[in-house]
Order: sequence, then C-alpha cells, then structure tokens
Amino acid sequence: MLKSSTDPDRTIAIDFDEILYLCGRDSVIGIVKAGAGSWFIETEDDEIVLFTEEDDLFVASGFGTDERMIEGVRCMLYLVREIRSPLIVLPKNHPASGRLRMVVSAGQETTIDCGIRPGTHPEQDVLCGMEEFDGMRITGMKDGVQLQNIDLSKIDMRKSRM
Repeated sequence: MLKSSTDPDRTIAIDFDEILYLCGRDSVIGIVKAGAGSWFIETEDDEIVLFTEEDDLFVASGFGTDERMIEGVRCMLYLVREIRSPLIVLPKNHPASGRLRMVVSAGQETTIDCGIRPGTHPEQDVLCGMEEFDGMRITGMKDGVQLQNIDLSKIDMRKSRM
C-alpha cells in the first residue's frame, strides 16, 4: 500500500510497466500510461482515431472491489494498451449500459463522474465512476499521475507490474 495524503493534489510516480490502483469502498480505479500511439473509439455511427502522447493515460473504472474486479481492471487495461482492443461507446439508451461492470477512458486528463451512464460517452475526458470518486481528476504527468479532488486518506493505493 502506498502512503496516503490529505493534500488536495498529489502526484504519484508510475512507470510504463506499472498499474496504479485506487481502491475505494465500492469501486476501483486502475491507471496506466498509454504511451504515444493511435487508438480507435467505436461508436454506433463512427470510428474515431484518438492520438495519445507519452504521458497520457488509460483509466479504468470498475464497479466492485473484490480481487476479481481488481484483476479484471488489469486485464482490461492490458487488452486496450497491449492488444490494442478498441474502446466501444454505446448509444445513450443501450440496454447493455446498465450491465457494464467496467469502463475505460484514454487521454491526458480524466474526470470521474457518477452522474453519467457507463459506456455512453465518446468524450475521453470523462469516465463513469462510483460516488466515492465523483469529481476526481486524474492527469498524466511526466513520470507519474496527478490526482485532484479526492481525499486520499480514504483510498487504498497500490501499484503492481502490468
């Protein structure tokens, strides 16, 4: 477990081959460096190409906290970054949205929002999450990530190899 802080902003070092987990009471957030590249976002009507820079991030939000969910977050981030699986965006009223247990975003900055439907936002700067992470901003920085708008004293942070 990494040492927590009550500072409003916190930068945490993370290498390309590491994953940072933020484990709350009801959910887990996984964060990895995306690296420079191009990725596909698939919507009902379009295919969007997203370009990332070296310090941009993939962020996964998992709705649960058991070890299966934590491993699922790791696997999802591996599928997107290493296998290059496209990001899928569902239409706003798609019935599968309510069954999603995990969602992913990509880019320099992601804000967690508990008021949106999972999997329905092609904008990659917002990601559905649970209330405990609502409003948290995650920003890719050189050699790490900056976390804002979160009380880190209530979060179990851990890193492991990707």
